[in-house]
Amino acid sequence: MTSEVPACRRTVLRGAALAGAAGLGLAACGGKTGSADGPTKPVQLGPAGEVPVGGAKLYRDDKVVVSQPQQGTFKAFSAVCTHQGCVVDSVKGTTVSCPCHGSQFDAETGAVVQGPATKPLPAVHLTVTGGTITAGPAS
Repeated sequence: MTSEVPACRRTVLRGAALAGAAGLGLAACGGKTGSADGPTKPVQLGPAGEVPVGGAKLYRDDKVVVSQPQQGTFKAFSAVCTHQGCVVDSVKGTTVSCPCHGSQFDAETGAVVQGPATKPLPAVHLTVTGGTITAGPAS
């Protein structure tokens, strides 16, 4: 005969708290959506005039960051952090920041400025036609 000992209230609450904390931790790191290499099909991002010269603009929903180092020269990179796949959330000047673990990247080169990421952001194919930026594979 096996006797079962009922769990005490403290044990149940502690287990629930740990499970909840684990869930929050996973949610914080779980910005993993889509391809780390950027859009899988061409996506119109908007007017080229929205990207400041000498700066960058984040298109978070499309997971692309576009910079304009010089007037009329545009570069695009995936906005998916190479550390653990979170989508970056801000651009200040040309520094792109990831909210999950603090990695930062250069929006003009994709290079890592601050870890823990060790790999640069992958370049994304970009075209500007009629003043509209399109990112993703060439069609």
